[in-house]
Amino acid sequence: MIRRRLSGGLWRSSHGVTTPWLNLHLSGSAGSLLKDEQKHESYRLIRRAGFVDVKMKWVRDRGLDHAVEKEKHLRPMVALKNLIKREPRRCLLVSIASEKKDELGLPTRAIEFIRRYPSVFEEFTDAAVGKRPLVRLTAEAIRLDEEEQRVLDGQKQDAADRLLKLLMMTREKRLPLRVIDQLMWDLGLPDDYARRLVPDFPDYFEIVDLGPPRHDPALELVCWSKALAVSVMEKNAIKADEGGCRKGMPLAFPMNFSTGFDLEKKVKRWVDEWQKLPYISPYEDASHLHPKSDLGEKWMVGVLHELFHLFISKKTERNNVLALGEHLGFRPRFARAFAHHPGIFYVSNKLKTCTVILREAYKRDLLIEKHPMVSMRFQYIRLLKMEADGGKNAANAVASAPSESSEDEEDEDDKESESDGDGDSSEWEGKDENLTAMTTTRTR
Repeated sequence: MIRRRLSGGLWRSSHGVTTPWLNLHLSGSAGSLLKDEQKHESYRLIRRAGFVDVKMKWVRDRGLDHAVEKEKHLRPMVALKNLIKREPRRCLLVSIASEKKDELGLPTRAIEFIRRYPSVFEEFTDAAVGKRPLVRLTAEAIRLDEEEQRVLDGQKQDAADRLLKLLMMTREKRLPLRVIDQLMWDLGLPDDYARRLVPDFPDYFEIVDLGPPRHDPALELVCWSKALAVSVMEKNAIKADEGGCRKGMPLAFPMNFSTGFDLEKKVKRWVDEWQKLPYISPYEDASHLHPKSDLGEKWMVGVLHELFHLFISKKTERNNVLALGEHLGFRPRFARAFAHHPGIFYVSNKLKTCTVILREAYKRDLLIEKHPMVSMRFQYIRLLKMEADGGKNAANAVASAPSESSEDEEDEDDKESESDGDGDSSEWEGKDENLTAMTTTRTR
């Protein structure tokens, strides 16, 4: 095997694997081989990378912000609903909900949250427990939960495929259950997926023990699926080109920007050239790529792009992605990619959190392709909006409601969100260390 030195202190073997630089010298025929490789495009792509600090101004996208805002209180409502229905009597002491406030993600005291949504929760008392208040689900909330369970049962194969694809993208082909727990909402998994979903797919994955010191349970890949190891980018390329998608094709990511956002010329020039680099599938081993090279960054963005397509709402909180970073083989501070590529990702600061959204998946605030579980969740959102009339006629309102909010509701919710103090920022600076206004962007 002949090793050839590349820029950045790397050596490439004759079979294409790049390894850390060793103190070796080339001479004779090896030197001529190096000259031949310098003519090869892959060599030039690896060695080309420069840096410049560019002031990246954050520009608000009202539509994508609203996509985040209209799900306000949805997750804590669903979490409390699931807690109640797991009780044998299908009711719960309010004091227990109060004790689990942080676990449920309740934004206020439990009793205040329950009373705010009488269309979902019914407060009552029972002589058996004295004067302590209890809570149960309304008839319409029970009906929607039963419909949700039917949707989850009907989407088992889809959910298993998503979970399998996620495992295939990881470096060690397994993930701790605590990480999957953090992502189950985004992946559209049932809250009891380890019992309800995993045993039904023994050829896909299995639960294992990670061993000492913590003995954490993890989900491990059992069998690689060649049919599922095709990314959305590759599928789109196959649809667009009858000749198919060839390995190493320079596939370009779809991009669009907020109104009023302008790239500096030197950044735009770099983006245009970066888009022309070979696309490396997120299901391929890219450990030989230098993490700071342009090609390495395109692979990383490709992994993130595929990851967001696995999420049923094509968005997630930034912390959820950070939890996956080391498992996907990313370098430290990889979240800066969201700031480097504002045409691919949008970062919203609404609802006092940092939410990353895949731009191409949305038209204004609406998902272009709606997963059945997303449509189900919007029925819950409509039910939450019934609190004004105390839950009266909630069933008729939900049954006649569209799957997502209307433009009139968008304007109303924008006013509400601004009064809540979740306003936008003119720049990313100060919001987060990894999403700063001064971002390091590569240019040629």
